[in-house]
Amino acid sequence: MSGIIVRVDFYQLSTSSAEAALPLIARAAMKAGERMLVVSADEAQLAQIGDALWTRQPDSFLAHGMAGDPDAARQPILLSTVPEPVNGARFLALADGQWREGSEPFERTFLLFGEAGLQGARECWRMLGSRAKDGEGGVERRFWKQDGGKWVEGP
Repeated sequence: MSGIIVRVDFYQLSTSSAEAALPLIARAAMKAGERMLVVSADEAQLAQIGDALWTRQPDSFLAHGMAGDPDAARQPILLSTVPEPVNGARFLALADGQWREGSEPFERTFLLFGEAGLQGARECWRMLGSRAKDGEGGVERRFWKQDGGKWVEGP
């Protein structure tokens, strides 16, 4: 990762689920002209996210597909169990709160976690901070939490 600056956004879920938060994050990524890869080891969670991408915003749906589908490379949002961006995504959303990396660094990663994943997120925060200190490249870290239905940047 030497010399590369990446951004990791930590989203602590307290009043909503990853399935509710991801359509909003994915919509913002698409408005920025980016493709997104959404990863979870839980295939049932991926199915719920897929449903949310279709129905969360009544005025529009977010086109997406599953890794392994014949047209996966064309999808602006791809759902997968592994961090392999066959759709060319530079944005990665880790919906199950488990840190993982692809063979190439993503420009931006969203780590979504609830109360059960808080300790793992803290360890990931420290690990990413130590990488930058060890000269492995720049990592910009941001922490977001829910406050009254809105996302606010935390300390």
